[in-house]
Amino acid sequence: MDPQEITSSRFGTEAVDKTPAAVPSAATRDRSLVGSLAWKAIGDWVSQIFSWLSLLIVIRLLSPSDFGVVAMAMTLLPYLKGIGDFGISRVIVNFPDLTEDQIGQLNAFSVLLGFASYGVALGLAYPVALFFRTPRVFAVVIATSSVLVPWGFRAVPEGLLIREMRFRSISGFDALNAIVAAAVTLGMAYFGFGYWALVWGNVVGMFLRAIVIIAARPHRYAWPRVSSIGEHLRFGWHLLVSLVAMNSYQNLDNVTVGRVLGRTALGFYGMAWNLANIPLEKITTLVTTVVPSYLAVVQKDPAELRRYVRNLTEAMSLITFPATIGLGLVARELVPVAFGHKWDNAVVPLEILSIYAAFRSILALLPKVLTAVGNPRFVMWCDLLILVTLPFAFYVGSRWGTGGVAMGWVAAYPIIALPLYWKTFSTIGMKTAEYLRALRPALNGSLVMTACVLISKWKMPPTMHPIPRLVIEILVGAIAYSGTLYLFHRQRIHAFLVLMRNIRRR
Repeated sequence: MDPQEITSSRFGTEAVDKTPAAVPSAATRDRSLVGSLAWKAIGDWVSQIFSWLSLLIVIRLLSPSDFGVVAMAMTLLPYLKGIGDFGISRVIVNFPDLTEDQIGQLNAFSVLLGFASYGVALGLAYPVALFFRTPRVFAVVIATSSVLVPWGFRAVPEGLLIREMRFRSISGFDALNAIVAAAVTLGMAYFGFGYWALVWGNVVGMFLRAIVIIAARPHRYAWPRVSSIGEHLRFGWHLLVSLVAMNSYQNLDNVTVGRVLGRTALGFYGMAWNLANIPLEKITTLVTTVVPSYLAVVQKDPAELRRYVRNLTEAMSLITFPATIGLGLVARELVPVAFGHKWDNAVVPLEILSIYAAFRSILALLPKVLTAVGNPRFVMWCDLLILVTLPFAFYVGSRWGTGGVAMGWVAAYPIIALPLYWKTFSTIGMKTAEYLRALRPALNGSLVMTACVLISKWKMPPTMHPIPRLVIEILVGAIAYSGTLYLFHRQRIHAFLVLMRNIRRR
């Protein structure tokens, strides 16, 4: 079968896409998208492997309290990074008709916001330390927030790189950031700098990444004029409010744990959160970084938008579901084997957060679709709705410790996400059944995998050493998941692999 026929028949392009003029355009975009994802994935995973190896050592060198102090200080940073960026990178991508002068104005505006946000951080450092009743947080906030200055300088250059789809360069910069940060953290932890190893590893990596991005795509500055860039700033404002709300509800669980349960409990919870999100962070980063450029190209074509949602949802779920759910299934054996028994209290929140992570992995695409079609305002209101709902769930859950706070995500988030699904589906004309068909292979495989791993846990003697138990559970889960896909979804998986090979060859 011709590769273009596979693209059209298997991956659901509408009848209009089968015309001679449309198919090459879609095929070209697909090849470009897969190539961009591949380069981004290579850079991400090379750096991530190095980071994981370093983390395994750092976790044994530092205490849960060290991680808790840094987590307290980091609660402020995501908000200020949102202010420093103001959605300007996305504005550059979504408005391809910007003039050079308008881009220069946005560039200067972003730089000013970077300095302003760092000034706010300096003013709030003491109140944050006072809130957590931990004086050492004061200096950590000042140090970690220093990245806000280069963050403002890099917004427009990075937006231009994304718009020009230069993802090979971006992946290299991200890899450099991760490798340098991991190396600095590991070295300082080894020489006994405690939580400062985590702080300066992040700061050095972020400064270096900003420098290389600015050098790769410099742009001139122009004094901002509201009359010229007012429309674009309104778009950025909606993105900013959405980002601040999202960062708020993603950090309020940390705030709740740190305030109610203490910094040691926050160290356990923060480690569980990081581990639960490791399998999907790189995948969702690929989607949120690479895909918006392609969605912007087809923002007025609902059929193409549906095709992107359908295909990307299926691909992401096939990768992230077994990884996140599988991590939760083996958490009781994995944590003591990998990190030592001092981290045993991270097991329960890790098991629960893995369920939330699986759902979050497929939801990440929907706000990008709505933003691409020019509706960031609805995304903003959805995030604000989540912001006023989740704190109640976290506070109630804190009565049952870190596991109860983690359960707040599982109980509240899916219900709140329903408006986002409704708006996205109505905007692009997607049916619920069409979406669920894309999820079916991953769901079926994950259910069978869960049943098989639980049975293997039950059959193995309780006195068996954790390492062979962990190995057996991983093997059973992998065989069950891949076997289910092979037996019940062989044609879909085969068509997907054939398409990937044909795109790579062409």
